[in-house]
Amino acid sequence: MLDDTLPHSAFSAAARASEPLALTAGTVLLHRGDPVQHLVHILQGRVVLGVMVDGVMAHQLGAMEGPFWLEAASGLLGLPHVVDAVAETDVQLQNVAVQDFVAQVQALPEDSQNLLMDMARSQRQQTEIGVSRLAKDADARCAEWLLRHAQPDELLGGLAVKLTERKRTIAAQLGIAPETFSRVLRHLRERHLISGGGRVLGLPNPQALRELAGV
Repeated sequence: MLDDTLPHSAFSAAARASEPLALTAGTVLLHRGDPVQHLVHILQGRVVLGVMVDGVMAHQLGAMEGPFWLEAASGLLGLPHVVDAVAETDVQLQNVAVQDFVAQVQALPEDSQNLLMDMARSQRQQTEIGVSRLAKDADARCAEWLLRHAQPDELLGGLAVKLTERKRTIAAQLGIAPETFSRVLRHLRERHLISGGGRVLGLPNPQALRELAGV
């Protein structure tokens, strides 16, 4: 989630190309799920990140002080915003066109590009996990995890998930107790949303899992 880990100097030319804007506290800067129209470079001020419900920041993931890039990882990966963002104080920012930002990245040496993209993917995944823990109950988190790890399985004739890690490790990733993870899997099996056992779980009704996960 900490987009200020992305190097500022590498993108200074792109940032200078836009005029600074001054916005007041309480301004919504990002909406979760919206496509990235431009990247936001916070110059000064404090921004709260999290999940909004009915226009209110109901679940706070964290807060950051400028200067930093707000959701730069999503822009680099071509994915929609994963968090809501609200100015906690008055802020100064610059909007940078995505194509200008990406051009700055592509001008870097290949090794630097690869490192930056790896950081962006890791950052995005960590933020998704954080948001899931904030906004979703255990059943929804498990359903989302199963969908994210699903692969076609010829033997089952549909999607399946291979559990390559211990259930205790998976539960820790989801922010729940191992007993809760086992209970949720049992409930999903009773509802015919998963099948099989052992290390391979079939997903006979992916659409129902998507509805449960809210994706």
